[in-house]
Amino acid sequence: MKSSELIHDWNRTRPASMHPAGPVLLNDETLRDGLQSPSVRDPSIAEKLAVLHLMEALGINSLDLGLPGAGPRAVESVEALAREIVQHKLKIKANCAARTHENDIRPIAEIVQRTGLNIEAATFIGSSPIRRYTENWTDDFLLQTTEKAVKYGVSLRLDVMYVTEDTTRCDPETVKRLYSTAINCGARAIVICDTAGHATPVGAFALVKFVMDEVVKPSGEKIRVDWHGHSDRGLAIANSMAALIAGADCVHATALGIGERVGNTQMDQMLVNLKLMGIRPWDNQDLTRLKDYCQTVSRATGVPIPANYPVVGEDAFRTATGVHAAAVIKAYKKNDIELANTVYSGVPSHVFGLEQVIDVGPMSGKSNILYWLEHRNIPASDDLVERIYKLAKACDHTLSELEILECVERAKTH
Repeated sequence: MKSSELIHDWNRTRPASMHPAGPVLLNDETLRDGLQSPSVRDPSIAEKLAVLHLMEALGINSLDLGLPGAGPRAVESVEALAREIVQHKLKIKANCAARTHENDIRPIAEIVQRTGLNIEAATFIGSSPIRRYTENWTDDFLLQTTEKAVKYGVSLRLDVMYVTEDTTRCDPETVKRLYSTAINCGARAIVICDTAGHATPVGAFALVKFVMDEVVKPSGEKIRVDWHGHSDRGLAIANSMAALIAGADCVHATALGIGERVGNTQMDQMLVNLKLMGIRPWDNQDLTRLKDYCQTVSRATGVPIPANYPVVGEDAFRTATGVHAAAVIKAYKKNDIELANTVYSGVPSHVFGLEQVIDVGPMSGKSNILYWLEHRNIPASDDLVERIYKLAKACDHTLSELEILECVERAKTH
């Protein structure tokens, strides 16, 4: 019997309207927005190229190469990434961030000319009343700046993605006027941003639905709608799913959710959830490189992966609890890997190239010890099992491999 037949999945008992239609596009912001975190190290070009190839391996649709208007170092990185895509004929598409200013847009066109890679210009401007008040921006200034920037990008034969910062705190009339102006001037992609991490899933759904009904549909144009969220309230993944349900085509995210303050939507968790939801094009996708992707970004940026981080954290598929371990072990004894990987886990580890790990600690039973020893081809005598069991119960932590092996050696000499 398949494990799926043993699980009643309440996640699937929902109206069709509560499920993203798909296919879903993913835009990776790790090497641009992710690097705006004050705690990260800017990776070397070689490290960025390694991350690029892992994005390609995971089937991520596009990435933000960087903000070349920031200066020579940014230009060097962006151009190196662009040349790598061209040289290796990668499928992943590219975009670059730019303020709504000619000095930011022009460098993108110049890199396109030098590399031959089509790069979408993601031109951004603040939109919310609080930002407008702080900056002393008038409505006319925003509209004129938007029109000038989009038209300039189009004149350079760039595909233009128009981005409004802090959209989730912006009034409906301004949202409508800004996006409509951008579309009328030639933008064929618009990005709705939860820049300050303000949104809830209900708010994300309402905003995206408003943009679809009041801007995109009336325009009569084929417009890609992107969602760009942050994690300040811990709702980034939920908000992204709500945006997709409301009609968004693409989600922007970063590896491990790195980014300013508490970070962006987590790309790895988007990949996991889309895969498990069976949303195209992830139904036949190989995500066994997911941990490589996260670990490579972790090393390159100096951002550690928490032990309890979903899927790729050290503890994601690890248990030292007796009851849990016993169920996993019984599943293994049925020679059913899928059963073992799902009996105490909502995420099947084998789908991501990983496996269950059973350790020994103060909450363990003797079945943990027997399994641990057998897994390492160590004879499990009653005396040895009892020694390890007593050691575990006397400890305040999960035993390390070294501690257990030392116990094994002591048992040999007594």
